[in-house]
Amino acid sequence: MNDITELFRELLHQYRSVDIAEAEFKKMIHEDSDLHEEYREWCDAVGSSEKMGFIDYSEEYIESQDSIYDHLNDFDDE
Repeated sequence: MNDITELFRELLHQYRSVDIAEAEFKKMIHEDSDLHEEYREWCDAVGSSEKMGFIDYSEEYIESQDSIYDHLNDFDDE
């Protein structure tokens, strides 16, 4: 995986629930030590804990998606 956030986005799109996507991701890192190490390094790089890294990313990603739609709605109102 080139970028672990790509996996995060895929899980969020597939499961459409942060809780379910997080549970699936935790299962994946439990079963794959390389993925777990990649996640550990990513968390360190972004300053997040392993416990909250996926959730932190998910919240930022969802907010950015909402912002895009809000911006598009602004054009509709003009």
